[in-house]
Amino acid sequence: MTIHPAGVPSSIPSGNPRIAIFIPTFGDGGVEHMLVNLARGFADFGLTVDFLVKDRHLPYLPTLGEHVNLVELRTAKPRELLERLLTYLRQAHPAILMSAKGRDDRLTVQTKRHLSHPPRIFLRAGTNITGRLSGRQRNPFKRWLEHRALRRLYAQADGVICVSHGVADDLARITGLSRDFMQVLRNPVVLPEMVAKAQAPVDHPWLAPDQPPVILGAGGLRRQKNFPLLIRAFARVRAQRPCRLLILGEGRQRERLLELAGELGVGDAVQLPGFIDNPYAYMARAALFVLSSHWEGSPNVLAEALAVGTPVVSTDCPSGPREILQGGRYGRLVPVDDEAALSHAIAAALDVRSDPAQLRMAVHEYTLANSSAAYLRAFGLLQDSRCANPT
Repeated sequence: MTIHPAGVPSSIPSGNPRIAIFIPTFGDGGVEHMLVNLARGFADFGLTVDFLVKDRHLPYLPTLGEHVNLVELRTAKPRELLERLLTYLRQAHPAILMSAKGRDDRLTVQTKRHLSHPPRIFLRAGTNITGRLSGRQRNPFKRWLEHRALRRLYAQADGVICVSHGVADDLARITGLSRDFMQVLRNPVVLPEMVAKAQAPVDHPWLAPDQPPVILGAGGLRRQKNFPLLIRAFARVRAQRPCRLLILGEGRQRERLLELAGELGVGDAVQLPGFIDNPYAYMARAALFVLSSHWEGSPNVLAEALAVGTPVVSTDCPSGPREILQGGRYGRLVPVDDEAALSHAIAAALDVRSDPAQLRMAVHEYTLANSSAAYLRAFGLLQDSRCANPT
């Protein structure tokens, strides 16, 4: 169902708690994907869910399902966005309003000043802020200003949800807010349809059964993901054994990465297929998934690879990989930006046969039902801790 903020669907039972997810700065990243999954998960529990976006022609939105109300705000101007958000809130009266991006968060907390009975506001922190700011190479004064602004922002929320303990610890440290104010909830990464998608055919010759092992990376082709490190480590492994490297995703570093592969003499063994609608089928057929990032929050691709039973190697970056892999129990962890250590870990992982069922156990908390239930308990809308199965 698609509605404009001037009208709320009349088909929703009046006594049903309503959750509003506000994300007008919608892109094609992991934050957007996880919020779409959460909206769907909340609706599976029988709650009323409104998903507020700029317009409906955006990635992931087709997977919301018919039970989520898609609210089109139809503007990107901050003042108009605030006015339309306030119009929606006055008419819909949601119990919960959640946002997950900086500019959206600022608009969300501003609504408190304009409403006599505002909803409870939850902000979702999805990345390691210290790592992100370091990646931008901000000077110390600008970092101090950003930390101060973040403290003011998060202090106005009724609750802060962090996607990993590392994110929560970092946020508490830089804002000075109590760590007890923050709840760590796992991302809704593992979807019911993932098994079928993982088994779908793949039209790539390298993933045929009789081909050399494929090492897989995935993510935006940008500095954070540190794909140059992965290519350099792969070149070392390739010098010792037949193997190939696929990196799924798009971004500004595409040409640079292809040039690096050519310079290292592995251009014929490295491909960048771009954005893939069904990466699970690639993950399921890869011999190994590798995360080479400088920083993360809780890397969804790592959990997805484990969910389809694929072995993983990851940098021990802040934050998330160590928690997902439980300190290395479910996959090898190596220091950030250590080419030799990453190449050794890749070679060692290729030599060992892992039990897919055991790997899947690592991401039990990351299923759609379990993650959604955890959020609803944090919102105070699900009291029975034993209930993790939507109706």
